[in-house]
This record gives sequence, C-alpha cells and structure tokens, in this order.
Amino acid sequence: VWSVFPADTAYFGGGPQSLMVNYRVANLDAMLAQLRAAGATVEDRVEDHGYGRFGWATDPEGNRFELWEPKG
Repeated sequence: VWSVFPADTAYFGGGPQSLMVNYRVANLDAMLAQLRAAGATVEDRVEDHGYGRFGWATDPEGNRFELWEPKG
C-alpha cells in the first residue's frame, strides 16, 4: 500500500529520506525490545489506531522504518 505525504514531511525522519519501509510484525512490543537489545535506535513512542499499533526505529545507515502490528 502506498501513501502520499507532502514533499516537506518529517514523517520519514530527518535527512533526505523520501520514503519509509513499513514492516508487519506479529508482536510490536517484542520486536521493539529485540531491536533495543541489539543496540538499534528505537523511538519510545508507540501509536494505537483502530487498524493496529505502530512503532519506529532507525537502521545503522540512518533510515527510519516503521513497524505495524495489525489489529486482530
């Protein structure tokens, strides 16, 4: 699924990143904990929506990515 964001969006993180990969996960909390334990930069914020929960992290090259745990 593709979403369209304004050209000046900060949603993808700082820097020149013009897109963000979204990974579907079965257990968001466990995946965020695993990423933190591995030394990844993980945002403290988690968002809950009617269609699932979202969290964000940054890879070693500085690319922000999104994790999505779908509802139900």
